[in-house]
Amino acid sequence: MISPQNLCMSCMREIGDEKKCPYCGTHVDAPQPLPYLPVRTVIGNRYLVGRLLDHNGEGATYIGWDLMEQKAVNIREFLPDTFTRRTAANPNLQVLLGSESTFAELRRNFEELWAKLVQLNGLSALINVTAVIEDFGTSYAIYDHFDGISLRDFLLRSKTGYITWEKARQLLMPTLQTLGTLHKNGIIHRGISPTTLVIGEDGKIKITGFSIGELRNDNSSFSSQIFEGYAAIEQCGFEGQQGPWTDIYAFAAVLYRTLIGSDPIPSRERIVNDKLMVPGKFAEMLPAYVINALINALQILAKDRTRTVEQLRAELSASPVAPPQGVQYRRDAVPPQAPINQPPVQAPKPAPAKKTSPGKIIGITTLITILLCLIAFVAVIFAVPSVGDRLGLNKVLGREESTSAIVNEEDEYIAVPNLISRSSEDVQSNGVFKSKFRFEVEYINSDDVPSGIIISQSPDPEIKVKKGTTIHLVVSKGKEKVAMIEVVGKKLDDVKEELTNLGFDIAIIEYSEGYHAEGEIIRASLDPGTQWERGQKLTLMVYVPSTEEATTDNGETPYETDETEADDGETTEAEATTAESTEA
Repeated sequence: MISPQNLCMSCMREIGDEKKCPYCGTHVDAPQPLPYLPVRTVIGNRYLVGRLLDHNGEGATYIGWDLMEQKAVNIREFLPDTFTRRTAANPNLQVLLGSESTFAELRRNFEELWAKLVQLNGLSALINVTAVIEDFGTSYAIYDHFDGISLRDFLLRSKTGYITWEKARQLLMPTLQTLGTLHKNGIIHRGISPTTLVIGEDGKIKITGFSIGELRNDNSSFSSQIFEGYAAIEQCGFEGQQGPWTDIYAFAAVLYRTLIGSDPIPSRERIVNDKLMVPGKFAEMLPAYVINALINALQILAKDRTRTVEQLRAELSASPVAPPQGVQYRRDAVPPQAPINQPPVQAPKPAPAKKTSPGKIIGITTLITILLCLIAFVAVIFAVPSVGDRLGLNKVLGREESTSAIVNEEDEYIAVPNLISRSSEDVQSNGVFKSKFRFEVEYINSDDVPSGIIISQSPDPEIKVKKGTTIHLVVSKGKEKVAMIEVVGKKLDDVKEELTNLGFDIAIIEYSEGYHAEGEIIRASLDPGTQWERGQKLTLMVYVPSTEEATTDNGETPYETDETEADDGETTEAEATTAESTEA
């Protein structure tokens, strides 16, 4: 077991008695500035606080050490800068007078955001959030620490400052998929940028920088954090509802930076004079469908922008649309600079037609006119039965006479959409769906499908039904929740079977200090009475006597033997026997 006293509080590596870390160069006595928690503060009796990594108006992020799991973590503290303070003498967070209700509301938002992220562990491009706890008058989120560099630093270190579409596709498309899952679970990031996308040692991107929505808005209750060039116009004080399309703008801006090598023009400048361009040399290298996808996703106004991740993924994965027969698109048809608000690819002008004599033109025109009129007449007869009725042509055509020229809207048959894997909340609030269908919802537990996502539906997709038909939706409640039991002070063998039946994934840490019964549980990573999903990892610190611990003749450890001294201070029978043997 690693002793916390031997750890560098900046990188969480063992340095022994060294005063300066040989790995990161930090001096062990370097102070932590206020209002941030002092180094080596312990949160929730489990997490050791290290150096400050980052901060913004919403809070602070520290590197830390999980005393139970024996690993480095990141600790995110809710620490709003405009209405809280902390003194050197008291680590408890103090809320300024009159701001108590605002603090409480925003703190709930903080806890709800990170609790949702706990439920989404396992997504390829998402940080692994393990816990949300309370201490020192505020709330904390715990997630795994990982080493990496930001996408911005990665691009700056490249020779050109940008990468090819093929490399960008491999790097960023998994991120887009994870972003879509976040949206389905009601999480809008609002801060996607080259600084919040971090490339790990495995070469894959993780989405970091999560904060509550109030931080990423110019009208914030505390110091806002807007990433210029990547923030959509609805975040910059202009009217407009925020939603998945807000993240889509940011992701498209990141893709633009990755492919072009320069930051996009900030949206607040584009709204006045939009000069955002795809330079000519890049317009020639990039597939036309990629440029079109960027154009759609970088529209300034939210109503004109790509609305969903699924739509953006489709546009970025499609092949170029085939041109009409006889027309071929050419790369030299791309203008030197492709403006974002115009299509980047244009077809060449057709060659001038040969001259035709006036007589031929009149004859051809007359013939075409007659044919068009005839086609229109026949189409009307077939499309509107009542016209055929009045002209007596329905019988000639072998068709029954219509009883009415008007189709009853209630008898209209429409195809059932595919709602599986979509958010139940989004589906039921969708105005188009609400106008065509009714919904009834059944909730069940699922180990595989995140909470709130539709598992199945009835009727099945593509079946034709009457307008107003009720669609039965089966929606995931997430994994089944179980309550943690009291285990501290009990023997592991006495509770292990019950914990396993509850569905906990048990990990054991052996502990040999102090005096406890062998197999006694000294500490548990989950508090009794708290609710957890089946499969939740549970770490137990269990006492195991060290091999050097003294034992008696019958093999029992000292804490298990009877007292060796009589209560009245007289010599015990064992001591008397020993003394007689010595005299002999």
